[in-house]
Amino acid sequence: MQTSDLRIALFSGNYNMTTDGANKALNRLVGYLLRQGAQVRVYSPTIDPPAFEPTGDLVSVLSMAIPGRAEYRLPLQLTGRVKRDLEAFNPNIIHIAAPDRVSRQAVKWAKKRNLPVLCSVHTRFETYFRYYNLAFIEPIMLAWLRHLYRKCDALVAPSDSFAQLLREQRMNYDIDIWSRGVDRTIFQSAQRDMAWRRQNGIADNVTVIGFLGRIVAEKGLDVFSDTIDQLGRRKVPHKVMVIGEGPAKAWFESRLPGATFVGFQAGKDLGRAAASMDILFNPSITETFGNVTLEAMASGVPVVAAKATGSQSLVADKKSGRLITPGATSQFADALQYYCENLDIRQAHGEEGERRAQSYSWDAINQVVADIYLRLIRQKAAQSHNARG
Repeated sequence: MQTSDLRIALFSGNYNMTTDGANKALNRLVGYLLRQGAQVRVYSPTIDPPAFEPTGDLVSVLSMAIPGRAEYRLPLQLTGRVKRDLEAFNPNIIHIAAPDRVSRQAVKWAKKRNLPVLCSVHTRFETYFRYYNLAFIEPIMLAWLRHLYRKCDALVAPSDSFAQLLREQRMNYDIDIWSRGVDRTIFQSAQRDMAWRRQNGIADNVTVIGFLGRIVAEKGLDVFSDTIDQLGRRKVPHKVMVIGEGPAKAWFESRLPGATFVGFQAGKDLGRAAASMDILFNPSITETFGNVTLEAMASGVPVVAAKATGSQSLVADKKSGRLITPGATSQFADALQYYCENLDIRQAHGEEGERRAQSYSWDAINQVVADIYLRLIRQKAAQSHNARG
């Protein structure tokens, strides 16, 4: 069997409703698989209009808007219509990308047919509750996730650090790495545009501290703003630039009254905005890889990030950025102040990050997933043969 023989049914909780790192990675994977001759059918909630056009065939599943976060929808049921579509497609492997109810029903459907199941884990779902005063739910969520992940034949995680965490949490014993790539035609230091900065009211001699991503609480907005407050009290000259949109934008604007909000950016515009920062500040602990961290590195920008899953697999501390204890605002402020006051070090660390980012090729990374599909299918066939014999 080879890649062109694959028939993959992919279940995603959010394939193209919003623009984030996880669904961009899934769309890139599907695009790569289709170019290799594989057949892919995607099952996900949908909205009209979507954030972007989906790659491949997308089947809408029954869903409801998540209260308070209407930009997301919660998959509800693997309906008869979807089951008939799934039967007609006749997959030889199931891939789930979220721990929702429909994915759990898809796993049950696969088990009845002796089909292998791969689960890609894209975020630390259990940590989200900390940002909504519901931290007591975290142990329950971990048990709920473990119950699903152990039913899968294998997991893939986007970084070594997150894979190790999943092993420590006893989520599964077959865990591989599906890393992330970066589009070097978009993200590179040559995209830096001082004229664009001036158009946004940023002087050439001001150090720009950037936030890049969806503006939501779980991205560490509180830590970001508290750290910026410390820089202000220390009288460290700087300018904050926020790249992105999200439901917490109004709150973030109120906390950072002197910041420049440039809104959602995509394609070459995003590459220009990323390269026009001087430092990326990413205090989030929820990412399992850190797409924005890699994009900043590829853009020649040093990164100050939380020492957490994802970023610690990308950032070389004191070489391409700084890794700081999560939530330690004083330490974050120290690192940002150092870069603000030391241009030569900032530039050297940015150049090192760009060099390291060159090794992240999307096609090579996505072939790893195709190889895992093929391995799981072979293993399942061998298990069935041994059971009969």
